[in-house]
Amino acid sequence: MADQRAKLTWTEDQIPVSERFDDPYYSLQNGLEETRHVFLAGNDLPARFAPGFRIAELGFGTGLNMLTVWSEWEKSGQTMPLTFTSFEAFPMAVDDMSRALAAFPEVAPWSERFLAKWRGGRCDLGTLHLEVIEGDARQTLPAWTEEADAWFLDGFSPAKNPELWGADLMQHVADHTANGGTAATYTAAGFVRRGLEEAGFTVTRTPGYGRKRHMTRAIRE
Repeated sequence: MADQRAKLTWTEDQIPVSERFDDPYYSLQNGLEETRHVFLAGNDLPARFAPGFRIAELGFGTGLNMLTVWSEWEKSGQTMPLTFTSFEAFPMAVDDMSRALAAFPEVAPWSERFLAKWRGGRCDLGTLHLEVIEGDARQTLPAWTEEADAWFLDGFSPAKNPELWGADLMQHVADHTANGGTAATYTAAGFVRRGLEEAGFTVTRTPGYGRKRHMTRAIRE
């Protein structure tokens, strides 16, 4: 698996950039605020939190999305575990995760707990049950037997990583979404929105974060 690990370069501001896709892992402006705007607000979280809530994600990356929603889960007073499943083709080394997450002291209490236990695969963090499924999501997602109440669609740019945004994969996302479930992504690319619509989602384009004019929200009714 060594050749499948994420290969990185770092900006002067210590933001990891994928060499494979020539794309940063999160906004150059503020990755934490981007996560809150796109994936939390885009899925109407934490307002929808409830016992047994399940989140799934395309693209685990640094783990920032997971840590952000986990911190909000605990702050909201939930006592039952949140289930978080992520599909990741090129997992990042723990040392690189630690280096990237050091930029976000607001989630340090959660990143420290995560990094202390993370060895890949499944991880029981008490109030969060994490599973990262390694491999090409076009193969691993169809084989997944669960479904999600909310999806974080966070692959690299559709222009650079089109395989993670194709209509077939969006259909698999829909097939693994509970009734009333939602999906959100930072991109408003036309072919992504059409793929979600064809898969059965009701799709809306809303204001994006930072320099991105628009993002996409979707609901399966």
